[in-house]
Amino acid sequence: MSDKKETDSSNTQGEEPVKVNYIFPNGDRYEGECSRSESGVITRSGSGKHTSVNGVIYTGEWHEDKMNGRGTLQHPSGAKYEGEFKDNMYHGTGIYTFLDGSIYTGHFNENRLEGEGAFTNTQGLVWMGEFHGKAALGLKMQHSI
Repeated sequence: MSDKKETDSSNTQGEEPVKVNYIFPNGDRYEGECSRSESGVITRSGSGKHTSVNGVIYTGEWHEDKMNGRGTLQHPSGAKYEGEFKDNMYHGTGIYTFLDGSIYTGHFNENRLEGEGAFTNTQGLVWMGEFHGKAALGLKMQHSI
């Protein structure tokens, strides 16, 4: 957000975040909290909603102008991620709903399915086990008896 216009010339570093409604030069919109970084630049920090011109919407926590903490990222295709973010990436635990309606619930590492998780396909079958990006060897199907 370094190209952001400053609406308040006072020093906000170390103070409570201020609420802003900002439209970027490319048409993206941010509504939420901002604070002044150590270098003096106003950055997204706290809770806020960023809507891109191509329809991607992030609602959640920000730190140092990056998606960090808990949030929801919705894609215009209908795909959605709800969970933890670190440095603008899916990182931690979360739920990813794919375009076809299938769902992965589990751990993520830098935008990749990584670790224990469960994949529910479009027929409602649940596959559980260790996921490693595109590989998921030894998954077990959950049975309802």
